[in-house]
Amino acid sequence: MKKKILLSILASSILVAQNIEIEEITVTTAANTKQSLENTTANVSVITKAELDEKNFTTVTEALNTVAGINYSSNGGLGQATSVYVRGLSSKRVLVLIDGVRYNDVTGLNGAQFENLMLDDIEQIEIVKGAQSGVWGADATAGVINIITTKAKDGLHGSILAEYGSFNTYKIGAKASYKTDKFYLQASTQKLDSDGFSALVPNGDDIDDYEDDGYENITTNLKLGFNINATNKIDISHTIIDTRADFDGYDPVTFAPDPNSPDYSKTYNTFSQINFNHIDSFNEIDIYAKLSKFEREYPLSSFTTKYEGDTKEYGIKSTIKYNEEDFLIVGADYKKFTQDDGSIDRDYDNTAGFITNSNIFDLVGKTIVSESLRYDEYDSFDNKMTGKVGIKHFFNGVDGLSASANLGTAYNVPTMYQLYDTYSGNQNLKPEETTSYDLTISYKDIQVTYFNSSTKDMLDYDYSTYTYNNLDGRTDIQGIELGYDKEIFTDILLNLNYTWLDAKNNANQELGRRPKDTIKMGVDYYAITRTHLGVYGEYIGERYDRDNKQGKQTGKYTVVNLVANYDINKNFSLYAKVDNLFDKYYQVVDGYATAPLSAYAGLKAKF
Repeated sequence: MKKKILLSILASSILVAQNIEIEEITVTTAANTKQSLENTTANVSVITKAELDEKNFTTVTEALNTVAGINYSSNGGLGQATSVYVRGLSSKRVLVLIDGVRYNDVTGLNGAQFENLMLDDIEQIEIVKGAQSGVWGADATAGVINIITTKAKDGLHGSILAEYGSFNTYKIGAKASYKTDKFYLQASTQKLDSDGFSALVPNGDDIDDYEDDGYENITTNLKLGFNINATNKIDISHTIIDTRADFDGYDPVTFAPDPNSPDYSKTYNTFSQINFNHIDSFNEIDIYAKLSKFEREYPLSSFTTKYEGDTKEYGIKSTIKYNEEDFLIVGADYKKFTQDDGSIDRDYDNTAGFITNSNIFDLVGKTIVSESLRYDEYDSFDNKMTGKVGIKHFFNGVDGLSASANLGTAYNVPTMYQLYDTYSGNQNLKPEETTSYDLTISYKDIQVTYFNSSTKDMLDYDYSTYTYNNLDGRTDIQGIELGYDKEIFTDILLNLNYTWLDAKNNANQELGRRPKDTIKMGVDYYAITRTHLGVYGEYIGERYDRDNKQGKQTGKYTVVNLVANYDINKNFSLYAKVDNLFDKYYQVVDGYATAPLSAYAGLKAKF
């Protein structure tokens, strides 16, 4: 059974339906509606619940890092500031959603707070690469990551989790749900607490020579739904992420980095939505309201100590299916972005209309064509028209051979901080604009993708003026992703991917913190009854801490992790994992520590 599940995961990775009896994987992010993964033209990767359960990741970042074309940087261990790069573009250019609700922090500089995303109650993670503003609007330049939480099943169900390991780290969680034909209720909560290790450690020094930087995260998900009648229903969800993180700041007198700094931060973020759904013989209509609230506090800071903001979204969407497998989506939405925390008291709003069409043809093999167009009107910026088009073809006569291509445009608007900060703000900023495309060939177990993006008016800090500016010239990124997924022997599954990246800034200099070459590998073994063993590794090639190959060389290393799962019976299971198996010393960001050899063990129970 486990091998069958993993084959399903492998099929999702290569985006081609193979001659294997597996459960069909569906996605919602590529076109903002539910569709078969096979019938999406976009370049999509899916991390399923089965994979998350077996690899026992702690953070969403760990899971994302298994995907080709994705890398990350972090200022230390758990809870420290983290950036995720999708095809060389940084977090601030990636739209992150939790069940379709925006997770990008309107008060921050770096988009989504990846450091606070723990793997709690997640059904699957969908990653759509390439410019997606034609579907989702601003901030979807590099792509969209949608974290989809689990749905209640018929009857009464529950589960518990307990884990303990290195750095005095423990994780406990519980979930319960109840569903009938009329309604459902679901609640889950998880607490992660760790003493951690020093975030700031000079390269070459031992983490034990400095104080620990601890982290605590409590994530809670609540869901409620009603079936009004056979054609109408209401779904309500509410997610709370409550954290406290120690971090290493700067000496208040010398402003030198201080590895023993007492600084800490607190966040309290909530993400809520209510959706009314109506289905009839003509179409499916969704009317929704969404609210993302952000609160960040730095009690010991000598600058701004508290940041508060929110994003309100209201919309309507109609999905019209025709000709059996074809569909048309039309809709409109309104968003209001607000920051009101004493340092900045500003807001701007956005009204948009959008349309997406998808058709399947039989043209010497199955051909899928999709088009999206979106018009965004702002009260503070120029209006934007963006779009994307994609095509995928399955060739007759050559089993397992397919090809696809996607072209899209996108834009990012300035943040409140970039616009209005007292010291570095610039109210003359305009949105940056990106055009990207990718080409993919898949044959059975192998996939090859070429991608390319070009951004003009990129928003970044300008060291010549000490303010944020739209930089002259273009930032050009291209690369190749290779994937190979196969059952190489009975009960042994191999997952292998390679990414080559060529990322240049507006001065034609290599961008920092992006490895030129990345190899990721996974081997899953099932020959032992009730047992799964997994070995997962990553090689990072040449990488420098700053642009133009300046700063410390932070690449050229390999890290290997090990995991073991044992099913005691259908209700109870044990697992153990070892991270950094060979105790490799490395730093992703110069001067910030990474975990040495560390081990964890846990128990899961369900009913």
